[in-house]
Amino acid sequence: MNDALQDIARQVADSAGAGEQVEAYVVRTRETDVEVFGGEVESLTTAGIEGIGVRVIVDHRLGYASAGSLDPDVIDETVREARDNAAFGEPDEYNALVTPDELRDLTAPDLDLWRENTMPTDEKVRIALELEAATKAGDSRIRGVEAAGYGDGSSETAIANSHGVTSYTRRTTCSAYAVALADDGTGTQTGYGFTAGRAFADLDISSVSRDAVERACRLLGAKPAPGRRIPVVLDPLVTRSLLGVLSSAFNGESVLKGRSLFAGREGEKVGAPMLTLVDDPTDPRALGAALYDSEAVPTRRNELIADGVLQGFLHNVYTGRRARLRSTGSAVRGGYSTTPGVGIRALRLEPGPRTPEEIMASVPEALYVQSVSGLHSGTNPISGDFSVGAEGLMVRGGAFQEPVREVTIASTLQRMLLDITEVGSDLTFLPGSAAGVTILIGEMTMSGV
Repeated sequence: MNDALQDIARQVADSAGAGEQVEAYVVRTRETDVEVFGGEVESLTTAGIEGIGVRVIVDHRLGYASAGSLDPDVIDETVREARDNAAFGEPDEYNALVTPDELRDLTAPDLDLWRENTMPTDEKVRIALELEAATKAGDSRIRGVEAAGYGDGSSETAIANSHGVTSYTRRTTCSAYAVALADDGTGTQTGYGFTAGRAFADLDISSVSRDAVERACRLLGAKPAPGRRIPVVLDPLVTRSLLGVLSSAFNGESVLKGRSLFAGREGEKVGAPMLTLVDDPTDPRALGAALYDSEAVPTRRNELIADGVLQGFLHNVYTGRRARLRSTGSAVRGGYSTTPGVGIRALRLEPGPRTPEEIMASVPEALYVQSVSGLHSGTNPISGDFSVGAEGLMVRGGAFQEPVREVTIASTLQRMLLDITEVGSDLTFLPGSAAGVTILIGEMTMSGV
C-alpha cells in the first residue's frame, strides 16, 4: 500500500475553504509493452505515469484542473487553477461530491488484485519472441505472424474529498497475443489468440499460438454463402465486442439524454427469459475488477437485465442525482486528466450450462461468426440497427463445415437480445471491460451471394 498517494489526496482535500468542495484523484501507473515481428523486437515501451486531477465545486459551479506531476508546487498550482476554473463554470444543482451519508450502508468488496512483478524486461522480450516463433511453427500453412506481443501493467489510485470520503485501489494486469496469417493458395486468412490475467503465472501462453493458428487455418478457402435467414453462433471474442458496443445503452448519462434504446423501459422484457446481463467489478476474474470506482464509491454487482427483464442503468454520483437515484459505483475516468464519466468495468452475460460444442449440435445448421467488421459503424445503440460484415464457418451436425467470407449479418439489437436461445458455459475474461462467451441467436439475416 502506498501511503504517499493517500497523503497527497488527503492534503489536497483538506485544503478546501469555506463553501468549497474539493476532491483529489491521484494516480500512478507503470506499463511494459513488447511487440515483435520477424524474430526481432519491433517496439519496446516501458512507461511510468503519475499525476493528479482536482475538482473544486463552489455554489454548484465545477472547476477542474490536472497535472502530470506530484511535485508539491505543481499540486498547489493545480488546486489554484481548479478554483479559478470553478468561477467560470455554469451552476448546476447536481454538481456535488459524494458524502459519507450516501455511502453509509456500502462496503468495498474484499479483492486482492495486486501481484508483485519481478520479471526483468529481457525475459518479457523472450516471451514475445518465443510466442511469435511458436505461432509461425504451428502449421505448415502459416505464412507469417502479423503481430505478437506481451504486456503488463500496474496502477495505484488514491481519492479523497473534503467530506471525508477516501479510497485507495491498486491492481495489476498481464496479457499476451498473436495474430497468425495462413495461406494455402486460396487467399490469406487471419487468426487471433489471446490470454490475460493478473500476472504471468495466470497466462496460458501455449493457447495463444494454438488458437491463432487454428482460427487462421480453419478459414482457408472461405467463400461467400447464399443469403438467407439462419441461426447464428457468435464466438466469445465477437460477443465481447458486441457487449462493448451495447454497453452505451446502459450508460445513465446516455439515458438522461435520450440516447439509449432502453430509455424508459425499466421493468420491461428486453431479452430472452434465460438472459442475465451484469456489470460485476467485484469479480476478481475480470481484468476491470476494482474495489472502488473513480469517485471513491465502493463497487458492486449491478444487474442490468435479469431473466430477460431490464433492471436499470449505471450511474455515477452526478447522473444518479439527476435521475433521483444513487450512484451504482460506475464512475470511470480515462486518466487523471479527465472528470468522472459513467462506464462499464466488467460486463458479462451469465453463462449457461452447455458447452460451445453442445450449442452447435443443438441446431441443424448455423453460421458460426468468428470475426466481424464495421461493428461500430454498423451498430446504432440508440435505434438498435445492426448490420456488420462477418466471416466464419457453417455448422452442420454439430461440427464446422465450409468457411465463409464476405457475408453480412443483420438484425436489431432489440431483436437479437430477444432471440438469444443459448448462452455457453465458456465465459472468457480478456483485456477490456467486457467478457466473452459463446451465444446462439435463433435467427438473423445473412446476406451473401
